[in-house]
Amino acid sequence: MESINLLVEALPYIKKFYNKKVMIKYGGHAMVDADAMASTARDTVLLKYVGMQPIVVHGGGPEITRSMEKLGKEPKFIKGLRVTDEETIDIVKMVLVGSINTDIVSQICHHDGKGAGLSGKDNKLIQASKTMHEIKDDDTGEIEQIDLGLVGKVDKINPEILEMYTENDYIPVIVPIGIAENSKTLNLNADTVAGAIASEVDAEKLIILTDVPGVLRDPNDPSTLIQKIHIDEVPQLIEEGIISGGMIPKIETCVEALNNGVKSAHILDGRIKHTLLIEIFTKDGIGTMIYK
Repeated sequence: MESINLLVEALPYIKKFYNKKVMIKYGGHAMVDADAMASTARDTVLLKYVGMQPIVVHGGGPEITRSMEKLGKEPKFIKGLRVTDEETIDIVKMVLVGSINTDIVSQICHHDGKGAGLSGKDNKLIQASKTMHEIKDDDTGEIEQIDLGLVGKVDKINPEILEMYTENDYIPVIVPIGIAENSKTLNLNADTVAGAIASEVDAEKLIILTDVPGVLRDPNDPSTLIQKIHIDEVPQLIEEGIISGGMIPKIETCVEALNNGVKSAHILDGRIKHTLLIEIFTKDGIGTMIYK
């Protein structure tokens, strides 16, 4: 009987999101644990079969680091941020395009979805330019400019190739690398790419899978999860230190996407089985939703 009630609860959401695009950023546990990746891929295929149009972006930082160490290349970081030189970008392409992307596509196909791997260089999907990274000194408050090498920012999304895939019932799986004007490859932040693409394709939702339950008032207490945040509340939550560290750029990506027309953004715990389905198809959800 409980299963029937769950189906009935899901019906209005299935109707509401029918034929709507949903951008999902695979990250954290959903990337490094094989069972979690298989489960997330299956749930993504389910979204497709109930009429939604999922688009996937994935990262792969830990896997890149492991591959560099295996190849005898010592990863270099400045203030926790990876430096990407010519040799490193070759490893990034090898790991993201040749390994992780094909694994995700394989899992989607295994569950009878039509997965298709893409990099940001395909048909100039993601045009990018090299950027300096700004770091704020906690003591002085001064902004320091850091050169991270072949690391870029998104300048333009060309959605034509994505539309070709989604209109033909494919689930695009995108590697977050961009193409510069000189045709060089630039390493991009996967969350930022997901937000930029979500904005460009008029996605209904932007979903970021990570390794925390969402935004917590007390980082050590999962029961303090904030389930809904209006974008006007974000600056205050950052000032209070409730949104801090690595959560800040994720939330800022969500806010930018909402300001560009995405209807809602969600931070979900990829360690929880079926987290995507619980958030989308139930009244209470499971993570933090940011809305405008």
